[in-house]
Amino acid sequence: MVRQIRVPGAVLAASLLLTLAGCSDPASPGTGSGPGPGPGPDPKASASRAAPPAGGGKPAGGDVLPGMVTTAVARTQLAALKVAPAGTMAGYSRDKFTHWAQQANKCDTREVVLERDGTDVKRDAECRAVSGNWKSFYDGVAVTDAAKMDIDHMVPLAEGWRSGAAGWDAARRKAFANDLANPQLLAVTAASNRSKGDQSPDLWQPPDKSSWCQYGRAWTTVKSAYGLTVTEPEKKMLTTMLDTCTS
Repeated sequence: MVRQIRVPGAVLAASLLLTLAGCSDPASPGTGSGPGPGPGPDPKASASRAAPPAGGGKPAGGDVLPGMVTTAVARTQLAALKVAPAGTMAGYSRDKFTHWAQQANKCDTREVVLERDGTDVKRDAECRAVSGNWKSFYDGVAVTDAAKMDIDHMVPLAEGWRSGAAGWDAARRKAFANDLANPQLLAVTAASNRSKGDQSPDLWQPPDKSSWCQYGRAWTTVKSAYGLTVTEPEKKMLTTMLDTCTS
């Protein structure tokens, strides 16, 4: 036996009014309160707030570093960077850029990058790399001892300070020093890292010239993401590096 359900007239009338008012499916695109598309995030703000990906980010095909952009995009980024003289080192300290930050599973940022940039990496119970294979991006040297690898900041902390980071708060400096999403961190030989020091591209270039294209794109992307300035000689050398790209 099928029972008939009567809908009170008031409820029916309210339902009709809602329909005529154009209530939309909350999942559909639009300007309502549903999860439709909205304005994209400010990349500079995201760089300081966003938590690094758990796996440290993975490079795209053909690139050594994660978060890389095309040569065309890098040229656009470079053209948009503010050109200014280098700032002073007054007040600078590496301690103002907290690193290495804890990530997950007892791993800090250094260990995450060592695993990401190496192959067959084995860790101990404290997440320290005990064996693996690495090829240093700057000089092409093959390494099997993790202790001989440094984690380099593509844009060095001191260079960041001279080009804008002196005015940041502690949280933004920490994000800059532990950035796993942008091409800011990479495992290289201690010798090449210390040869580079805190120098900008006009003063130091990777000895392996085949890395210049990626180096120029990475440096430009990081400076763009954090709104840092460039000097005129730095911009000129970055242009030279981008000119080595084949596409």
